[in-house]
Amino acid sequence: MNLYSLFKNLYPYIRPYRLLITGTLFLTLVGSLAAQVNALVLQYTVDEVNKLVEAGKGVTEGLGILMFISFVLLGKEVLTAFITFGQRYFGERLRIMVSKDLAQSVIEKILTYRMAFYTSGDNETGKLQTRIDRGVESLTRMVQNFFIDILPLLTSSVIALILMFNANLYVGLTALCIIPVYFYITYREARKLKGWRIQRRKYREIKSQGIMSIIESINVIKSFNRENIEADKQLDLQKQLTDNQMQTRKVGFLFDGLKSFVEQIGVVFIIILTAYLVLNGQMTIGAIMFHIMLFSNVSAPIRQLHRIYDEMNDALIYSEGFFEILNAEEETEQSGSYRPETIHGTFEIRHVDFTYPNGINALHDVSMTIKSDKITALVGLSGAGKSTVVNLLDKFYQPDSGVILLDGVDLREYDTRYLRDHIGLVLQKNHIFNGTIEENIRYGYPDATFDEVAEAARKAYIYDQIMALPKQFSSRATMLSGGQQQRIAIARMFLKNPPIIFLDEPTASLDAIATEQIKNSLDAIKRNRTVIMISHSISQIIDSDVIYTLKEGRVMEHGTHEEIYHQNGVYHDIFDASARSLNIEKIAKTMEEKE
Repeated sequence: MNLYSLFKNLYPYIRPYRLLITGTLFLTLVGSLAAQVNALVLQYTVDEVNKLVEAGKGVTEGLGILMFISFVLLGKEVLTAFITFGQRYFGERLRIMVSKDLAQSVIEKILTYRMAFYTSGDNETGKLQTRIDRGVESLTRMVQNFFIDILPLLTSSVIALILMFNANLYVGLTALCIIPVYFYITYREARKLKGWRIQRRKYREIKSQGIMSIIESINVIKSFNRENIEADKQLDLQKQLTDNQMQTRKVGFLFDGLKSFVEQIGVVFIIILTAYLVLNGQMTIGAIMFHIMLFSNVSAPIRQLHRIYDEMNDALIYSEGFFEILNAEEETEQSGSYRPETIHGTFEIRHVDFTYPNGINALHDVSMTIKSDKITALVGLSGAGKSTVVNLLDKFYQPDSGVILLDGVDLREYDTRYLRDHIGLVLQKNHIFNGTIEENIRYGYPDATFDEVAEAARKAYIYDQIMALPKQFSSRATMLSGGQQQRIAIARMFLKNPPIIFLDEPTASLDAIATEQIKNSLDAIKRNRTVIMISHSISQIIDSDVIYTLKEGRVMEHGTHEEIYHQNGVYHDIFDASARSLNIEKIAKTMEEKE
């Protein structure tokens, strides 16, 4: 990303604050003019005092001069204080407002992206967070630098140059010639450091992702006593990042020294040239001080240039990743416009192939018919493609080939939001949001009354446990156990009350009694709905109307339990293995003895 494209992308976020920018620009102009007062007053003072000294006059005759310059300089300082405050306040306000808009825009944008965006290897959670945080930080810092640092300094520099040229052409040219040399050195420094800066960004993204991975996996790490291994991994990465930073700083210091040398050479040339012109009778003694101070105003932005340029290059590097996220239009979920009055829930999957963004071939020529008001079970070993089918039916992904119909209409033609309003999804591990229990259940239907929330909790067999908590429904949902959180998710689905339900191992994290309670609740809500169930539990799949068995992304068998069990295929093997793992014979014998 170059400066033009950076400002082009940033402009829509600055444009709403035109009045704020206009006020800042006006104050900048006034402040830049005021910055030249010292040089003008110094020239006047030196020349006038020199005249008095040559005439043999003293303090009495010069009292008027002292009072005049005191009034002008003090007045200028008072004015400058107000101008500086206004500049910094307006600039900081602009930075804060742009920061808010950038952060909110990227949040709203990533919420519209399809699931494939998040499963891409370059878009892991830690990496995305680093790009967003660093992008907003560097962009807003650049806005702040421009309106608080760069713009006032450059304006002051231009006015100082104009005054120098107006006073003497040769002195002005001398000052002007120093600037392109300094800019060229800064440009060469940026080019040399660009690759290392990009590499540093990648290191930071990987480090951020690594820290998140450690936190998420801390139980596993500690149970295997692998703290040292994880620490060593981070240490290696930190060493690479440190080497990168040291190399960057070393080169930066070398170029800083060269730029400082060039600046001081400019000061020497100005002194020599103005002294010569004074001796030649073309300039007064006061003009020496006048030009040195003006050159100080010209070189002020040059002295700040390396810092500002560094931050601008950071903005170019981090903004590239940030705007890639913000402008990834191809990642936006595709939605149709079809919104039928009623969704019955009959799915037809015809010859569907699907590959995840990471390259895993999940489905191969899959065909299924999922009838409304029926329970369809998907059975298979891990990685068979069961959850992938549900992901496609919920439009989280689009098939590579083939077609999926809902009530005879291509699923791609459905309005995505409307479709998902009519689908309830309960996963093996459901996300609990940071909030109260009531807020988490109400997520299924934000306009629900408290009585409806409580009734949903009763259906999910979690009501009594909630009421036993000190704050009851106002308790934090994250304090609940995994099984309790699962029931909160199921209560959320009860509250939504959709005509289509996807159940992906909904009782996997529950104990036996809770599983039985939830099974009874699910049996009640399954009536007169389209239900697709993924489960390894025999008790949940055996009563399904239709069972599809998948293996390595292909449909192997389908039919009722009795029909496909006697085919002695994949389902037969899975069923028998499940029965043996449950020790069915001993359980049955125990139950018989009890009777």
